[in-house]
Amino acid sequence: MTRFSKMHGLGNDFVVIDAREAAVAISAARAQAIADRHAGVGCDQLILIEPSAVADVKMRIFNADGSEVEACGNATRCIPLFLGRNARIETAAGLLDARLTDDGASVDMGTPRFEWEAIPLAYAMDTLTMPVGWEDLPAPAAVNVGNPHVIFFVDDLDAVDTARLGALIEVDPLFPARVNVNFAQQVGDRHLRLIVWERGAGLTRACGTGACATAVAAIRRGLMRGPVTVTLPGGDLAIDWAPGGHIRMTGPATHVFDGEIDLDRL
Repeated sequence: MTRFSKMHGLGNDFVVIDAREAAVAISAARAQAIADRHAGVGCDQLILIEPSAVADVKMRIFNADGSEVEACGNATRCIPLFLGRNARIETAAGLLDARLTDDGASVDMGTPRFEWEAIPLAYAMDTLTMPVGWEDLPAPAAVNVGNPHVIFFVDDLDAVDTARLGALIEVDPLFPARVNVNFAQQVGDRHLRLIVWERGAGLTRACGTGACATAVAAIRRGLMRGPVTVTLPGGDLAIDWAPGGHIRMTGPATHVFDGEIDLDRL
């Protein structure tokens, strides 16, 4: 039997498995089976914690569809809570510094990238105001914050068919690595509402990297200055960034329960 913890950040939920002492083999099919909300444990992402030669731990992230991805901001906040201490975390997107707060964690998410080939896009274009569109959506921005994001700023978030358009845009050929799709509405001088269609997971209650990417795009466009409050369906995140600097994300993390699962039966 393999022990796990069920955790979430603003409702974006995870199955966390500690593989520091004994390796745990995770395939795409096994990750899918664990994430299945009817026949498995159920989660948006499976998080595997492994030993690291360069940090306190290494974090691997598997989406509900079994794909392994580079970054997950909400999961990163859960790691120091899981460990019970501040932690430097090795990820495929780089080294992240996560520190405990009263109700979660504050994470240095590193520096965003804006070059078209770093997103990546299929061909060169301006990533601040992209000369492309889907139906009535305005020209988006694109940001890589360890994983790829495209951001649409809209006047009325409730009028957008986020599920249909998110699924369509995620797999558009413009995004050779697929993309996380962010739909944002400015509701104050330093306040955004956000809904995210996550690559490989669909609509989730919250997306930490999406909140980072969207706040960065809003600041780059001159819509606001940091810190920015980003309100997602699951709650609020505080994102602070100044051009040329690192992104700081602060928000809740919650431990729900512990359990055991027989991986050989999946």
